Amino acid sequence: MTVRLNTPNKITLGRIFVLPLIVFLLLISPSATFSFLAALVFGLASLSDWLDGHLARRNSQITSLGTMLDPIADKLLLTAALVPLVELGRAPAWLVVILIGREFAVTGLRAIAAERGYLIAASSLGKYKTICEIVAVIFLILNYRWPLSFAMIGTIGLWIAVILSLISATDYFNKFWKQIDEAPIRGKRK
Repeated sequence: MTVRLNTPNKITLGRIFVLPLIVFLLLISPSATFSFLAALVFGLASLSDWLDGHLARRNSQITSLGTMLDPIADKLLLTAALVPLVELGRAPAWLVVILIGREFAVTGLRAIAAERGYLIAASSLGKYKTICEIVAVIFLILNYRWPLSFAMIGTIGLWIAVILSLISATDYFNKFWKQIDEAPIRGKRK
């Protein structure tokens, strides 16, 4: 059986395939040049998230594969940048743990909801959180002996992303519980 990938899915897969390059550029030899290259690759990969979704909607090419891969690629991209930033001392580990933990929790919650036939759509808070994370990560990547303001902007962006993460996670959980509470009972519990 041959699987044919459409352009949006190829872009999503490309985002996944550049992850090792981002980690490599961040950790090979921390320098202004490698930091700039890592920020450039991360920024382009982040823009590809918008591009694949735009193309899929515009060309009516939304597929099950793309629907599954796109959020995975997004989470992997942010994780691939945030973890090395902790190693480099540019991002506080506890903030990164909250951000990544929230991603696992919300993804798991949405999977459980989907298994039960419920759709919990992405919220605008989650989208704003992602934008804050991307901006913060770019500034933290570029913070290699450059102005203190890059570190400050990046750290403030992470704090805002954490706050939005916690608020949006609470919103997802409330939507989930509301759907569960309103659902008819489908059998006996064991």
